[in-house]
Amino acid sequence: GALVGDPSGESRSLSRAEFIHMAWSSVGRGSTEEYGLLFDSVVITQEHRGRVDWGGLCSFLLMELSDKVKNTRTSSVPCWKPPRTLTCPHRDPVQKVLNLQSSGQYLTVSKGGTVGLRDGEDMSLLHTHRLQNSTVAPKDLWVTDMVLLHKVHKIAVSFTSKEVCFYDMLSTQDFSCKYKLKGLKFTPWCLDYWGDPSHLDQAVLTIGDIGGQVSAIYFTSVNISLFERLSLRTDSDSADIILWDELVKGKHRSCYTVTHHAHIPAWVRKVHYLGLLEAFVSCSTRPQSSMVIGWREKESRSLRITSFLTKRGVWDMDHHQGLNLIATAGVDHQVLLWNPYVTSKPVCALSGHTSPVTAVRFMQTKQQLLSYSKDKVLCLWDVSSQLCVHRLAGVFPNTQEDTHTLLFLHEEQQLLLLSFNSLLLLLETVKEEKRTSSHEHPVTCVLYNSLFRQVVSSDSASSVICWLADTGQKVKEFHRCHGNAYITTMALDGTQTRLFTAGTDGEVKVWDFNGRCLHRMNAGMGRAVEISQVLLLKRSILAMGWERMLTVFRLHSFSQSFVEPSEWKGGAQHRSDVLCAAFQPPQTLVTGSYDGEIIVWNNSTEKALRKLRPHSEHREGGADLVSCGGSGVVRLWSTARSRLVGQFTAHHRDLGSIVMTVSPCGKYLVTADREGTLKTWDIQHHCLQPDDGMTTEPPNMLRCFRPHFDRVTHLEMFFQDDSLLLLSASSDCSSCGHKVTSKKPNETHTARTHSCFFFFFWSSPEHPQQEPERDRGEHGGQEDRGEGGKKSPPAASERSQGSGTSAEVGEGELN
Repeated sequence: GALVGDPSGESRSLSRAEFIHMAWSSVGRGSTEEYGLLFDSVVITQEHRGRVDWGGLCSFLLMELSDKVKNTRTSSVPCWKPPRTLTCPHRDPVQKVLNLQSSGQYLTVSKGGTVGLRDGEDMSLLHTHRLQNSTVAPKDLWVTDMVLLHKVHKIAVSFTSKEVCFYDMLSTQDFSCKYKLKGLKFTPWCLDYWGDPSHLDQAVLTIGDIGGQVSAIYFTSVNISLFERLSLRTDSDSADIILWDELVKGKHRSCYTVTHHAHIPAWVRKVHYLGLLEAFVSCSTRPQSSMVIGWREKESRSLRITSFLTKRGVWDMDHHQGLNLIATAGVDHQVLLWNPYVTSKPVCALSGHTSPVTAVRFMQTKQQLLSYSKDKVLCLWDVSSQLCVHRLAGVFPNTQEDTHTLLFLHEEQQLLLLSFNSLLLLLETVKEEKRTSSHEHPVTCVLYNSLFRQVVSSDSASSVICWLADTGQKVKEFHRCHGNAYITTMALDGTQTRLFTAGTDGEVKVWDFNGRCLHRMNAGMGRAVEISQVLLLKRSILAMGWERMLTVFRLHSFSQSFVEPSEWKGGAQHRSDVLCAAFQPPQTLVTGSYDGEIIVWNNSTEKALRKLRPHSEHREGGADLVSCGGSGVVRLWSTARSRLVGQFTAHHRDLGSIVMTVSPCGKYLVTADREGTLKTWDIQHHCLQPDDGMTTEPPNMLRCFRPHFDRVTHLEMFFQDDSLLLLSASSDCSSCGHKVTSKKPNETHTARTHSCFFFFFWSSPEHPQQEPERDRGEHGGQEDRGEGGKKSPPAASERSQGSGTSAEVGEGELN
């Protein structure tokens, strides 16, 4: 009670600022932002908004812990297919397996320098090549390791001739040698390469050698050149010769070296650069230097060394980024987990192997660990429980006792490759024949909650489920939200702490994320109507789908738990039921009806400004509105000039109505049909320039795929950690997540404030939205997307358009 108690012992409540200050000063760790987020999460469960008391805090924490316990699922155990021996071009031991991310293919290299290129789907052998190194005779060639230089289109290969050669990967047929790093003090034994994701021109190549030395080359301009050409020194391979001593002396301005000798006199068995920690971790079979971490000192090229002791040394190691744990494969039969900052003792020991452990690999997405021992036993460990959840033995080939087994894991493809000298063994997990369903009933809507980093989905049985966006784990599930009524659509408020659900019972309900209904909105006036969309604006909430007029709820009406609608001042302007709407700040509202009619409104006055028609006398203005509906057609409009500027068929007209979404950056359009097919289009520059006519050319289609078996009911796009992600909901009872791009496009202001079924506003990168001046016109001073970004205030005749020929967007039935 000390947190929110006063000196008299009476319990009291705290404001947000008081809570953050008291919690931060009392606990002594964490950040004020984290305590602010905790406060916001607690108050949404309380009756009195804006303050928190001790009882409310305790109830929230207990409930969250209870939910975590209930939703902790037992670790999934893989079901392996029978092992498959791969046709191998190598006559000597396989030294490394790489996955080429750009093509999905696999690359293997043998001790004798033979490279094999394999298909990414069936692992069949596509091509073989013998690496050239004129320094030694082919019979004496000995490869020790190989790494892929991501985004540089090269591989680095280390040889016992005390060299590291850099081969060009632009053509996987010849592997021409571009650079040859010569004059290393000891034979390089292991390599690691790390590219800085935040500075694409910076990278680190780490080398561990048989003299106990760990060296790192820091590249500062990999996109231009790895090394500078100091002279015309080349060898018979036509490769530029780079001398190690010149690197150490700093003669190459594009790179520099950092070195430590903590493993002397043992061989360095494995090296790994930890980018987030700015540290090098390495291991050896010498107990005193079983594992060593070299920490970069700030603004210095010196290293601070920490050593980790085991009984008999370490063969292999791996790092889990999320948990920040390092696993070591012990000669003493143990797998140890270490905190990088604690050298005194390991976090825990995983005991179960009966011979030296030679390889360990973390499964990053599942918090599991694979380990392999010399007696040919593969174990799968659950890190949280520290238990062996799966043990595989008796399936591996008989080989000599001194065989070194390489362990290669590809998590996304759920496959494992093990090498036994020149033999490659493939283990794949059995893929489920039946697709996993997110819901037991057709999924009707899917949203992303950026505050809690959760996906929220609803179904036709009136259930709402919350999932962790990062792992797909189910967090919460609310049943019978609208009794037996079908949930048709959902929406989130601006704070992401309130969820609006609409049912076929004619009600819109407002929920907090503990499953408590805060308000019931009487949209259907007691009738069981089907609500197609709920649009949240600054001072009002619009509901539509069952009549010609918008149903509006004013925010001042939410003082009661049961909320009645207010009158829409603009009256009924549509001739058919209004199905969808989109809003562009500050006050432009667009609505579309069942018969394909589109009307532009001033949301402040609730006055209809004009109707969009396919043919217009106005010839200026690029597209800022996209619509779709029947017959698979997508149309692009200039709302400022009431003109259709583009039209194309995205899906076959026989498939009927389609749904769509536009990315927050305005670059991508995704459409989906009733067969479960999704198409991604690049609309960044489509229909933006003024033209004399209407274009029927489709934008560039980037991808077409079919993740669902049945009608796609809803689409949603959002950014998470600089990746653009897409959510799709379907009548096949599943909701799926898809990565659109792993790099966030250049940020452009978007006029879209809420995802809807058929309409989206978006802004062009060339002409970002500007805040309109107050006197720019009744319709809100909407910018023209024409050439040069000129602003064109509306004519009086345009502002007075209250009727006219409808734009026939929905040629077919809109569902």
